[in-house]
Amino acid sequence: MPSQGAGGGGGPSMASTSGTMATAPTPLRRVSASASATSAMSPSSPTPRPSQADDWGEPRLDKMGALVIEKVTKQHQTWRLFTCVWLHGGVFHLLTNMLSLLFIGIRLEQEFGFVRIGLLYVISGFGGGIISALFLRQSISVGASGALFGLLGAMLSELIANWTIYANKFAAMLTLIFIITVNLAMGILPHVDNFAHIGGFLSGFLLGFVLLIRPQFGWVRQRSVPPGYIVTSVKSKHRTYQYVLWILSVIILIVGFTLGLVQLYHGVNMNDYCSWCHYMSCVPTSLWNCKAQVYCQSTQVGNQVNLTCSDTGKSNIYPLYAADNLIKLDDLCSEFCS
Repeated sequence: MPSQGAGGGGGPSMASTSGTMATAPTPLRRVSASASATSAMSPSSPTPRPSQADDWGEPRLDKMGALVIEKVTKQHQTWRLFTCVWLHGGVFHLLTNMLSLLFIGIRLEQEFGFVRIGLLYVISGFGGGIISALFLRQSISVGASGALFGLLGAMLSELIANWTIYANKFAAMLTLIFIITVNLAMGILPHVDNFAHIGGFLSGFLLGFVLLIRPQFGWVRQRSVPPGYIVTSVKSKHRTYQYVLWILSVIILIVGFTLGLVQLYHGVNMNDYCSWCHYMSCVPTSLWNCKAQVYCQSTQVGNQVNLTCSDTGKSNIYPLYAADNLIKLDDLCSEFCS
């Protein structure tokens, strides 16, 4: 029985020989950059204070096609769900993702061809962008790891769909599950868009049942019978369960993408319907917090301060004594705009 070559994702690399797999995990992250804090007060006009987003190069990433929720929902820039996959938050972020892609993508492309793996990569990245946009409302997001998690998910579903042709399948399954679990667990760190990882993984998992189904050995041998030999029985190209998985996956993908886009364009914030879901992307500890940071502009008018949220445009007026220094101003911005 032939063995399966597999690549690891989320950073891990995987190699298979005669059905055995060896792994070397390397962490992978999709960056979520939050705009930070507020502006310095000016008696005449708002003067934005440099923010954490400036360190990430938010204006430049925004212009190049980063995933900015307000521009997708209000300006209908759907293309950002695709372009954010090709952008990264820095050289290290880019190199880490590209190293992971080498371990996963090359091996999968050799097995299934660049057309199928290319489609799987792009659609998984798109699916990750939808989930990210539905949950991360006050951040910009860039990175290819949603698409890379899609390749990981496809490897898992491909193993399930072609279960009968593998040797050492249980070892391969446990190895894949371990790598996926470790890399998803790393997504609970701050500034990591784990929703894109989850969305990409689920998209890739379903796409694997659609794009990576292999024909059965009996059918392959039947096609290679030399002329003149009699074929005693006609073998089916695929097993019944493979057809069932293919149909179910297509239906779930179409319904899921449609509902996700509809909810996105209606401005739905999924956190309003799932109070605990934010823990899937960041879990607060004594070493870091997960409080969303925002960017505000402030204008002093007499003995009052007008505070405006940059992402939503909401504004409110506070007495000057409540915002007479930058620390108080930061607290007001975070409380009002979050």
